[in-house]
Amino acid sequence: MKTDIARRKFMGKLAAVLGYAGLSPLQLSAQGRTRQGSAAAASTPDPKKVDYDKLIKLANNENPYGPPEGVMKAMNDAWKYGNRYAAPDGGLVDAIAEHHHVKPENVLIGCGSSEILKIVDDAFLPDHKLVVGVDPTYETVYRFATNSKAKAIAIPLTKTYDANMKEIIRVTKLNARDVGVVYICNPNNPTGRIVPKDEIKLLLDSIPGDIPVFIDEAYHHFVDDPNYEPSVKYVIEGRKVIIARTFSKIAALAGMRLGYAIAPKEIIDQLRSFVMTYNTNAIVKFGGVASLKDTANEAKTKQLNKQIRDRVTNELKAMGYEVIPSQANFFMVNVKKDVTAVGEEFLKKGFIVGRKFPPMNEWLRVSVGTDEEMKGFMKAFKELFPVQPPAQTKAGD
Repeated sequence: MKTDIARRKFMGKLAAVLGYAGLSPLQLSAQGRTRQGSAAAASTPDPKKVDYDKLIKLANNENPYGPPEGVMKAMNDAWKYGNRYAAPDGGLVDAIAEHHHVKPENVLIGCGSSEILKIVDDAFLPDHKLVVGVDPTYETVYRFATNSKAKAIAIPLTKTYDANMKEIIRVTKLNARDVGVVYICNPNNPTGRIVPKDEIKLLLDSIPGDIPVFIDEAYHHFVDDPNYEPSVKYVIEGRKVIIARTFSKIAALAGMRLGYAIAPKEIIDQLRSFVMTYNTNAIVKFGGVASLKDTANEAKTKQLNKQIRDRVTNELKAMGYEVIPSQANFFMVNVKKDVTAVGEEFLKKGFIVGRKFPPMNEWLRVSVGTDEEMKGFMKAFKELFPVQPPAQTKAGD
């Protein structure tokens, strides 16, 4: 396979660093991303073959506790608008703007953050443009790029499973005329690793200022590492930065589909033309407003997540399995065998676990469930996997 870039003189210099599955070193192939998409679909069992309600769901990084009572009440009270198109929305845009200390003109609502990812692709990745990011990461952006005939430069993670920021900067500058957007998932999915605040600043200070940097902060609520900070401040500074946020994770509204973008006004105006009319339902908007106000539940969920995540990962390490230290509501454990087969074994025991993230084919991503669910997970894990010699994780705490 060849790309427009593959013919450039620097091809040879990058081949060793950016090689991906034996294919073109500067492109995540459409075939590869199709496989990833298929893997994602395969992580959800056929409802005709299993009793979905009885399964323990540790695959999609959802909040296992569900929406809190106040959020449920706000949504239930909004059912009276269910038959209207242009219904009131509870002041959602204003609430988000106030929450982030930006103006309403800096906010755009989406059907989950997935729609934000899609419209960023539509706006900045036309035919033959490039998206620069890491591998593995949340591959939806790469899949959207394939659909629009754009290309991806996917840079492998470091030996500590972190973003190689110096290489991201170097490659972006080398391809400056062709790069449509740089994509950073922070914390990264599937590894749960953060990109430290000084590296985000380094990226923004080092690449041409006209290249948009798209930062997906779906899991930022769970982070307690002091080296991390949200990037909304760069929007306030007027940088060409787009932040994606979602109510699908800590707010427990994944099935209700609500997300948003924060960006400079000129970018929001550009993105708005790609948004589907009436893209979010009237009811969830009221739930979103209530969720932003419910800081107590957010703090409680974060505390429970950390407590349970750390206990389970310590148990796994004590069994001799390498675990990547995570700052999110999921973690990865090296099970030393193909994850697809492992998922099938867990399903037989009543658990849905994470899909495969090539090239980390033996790393199982596990979403953090409730205390009871994770005790059940560990019981199943011990039945499936033997105790190993103690493992030392490569990633720093």
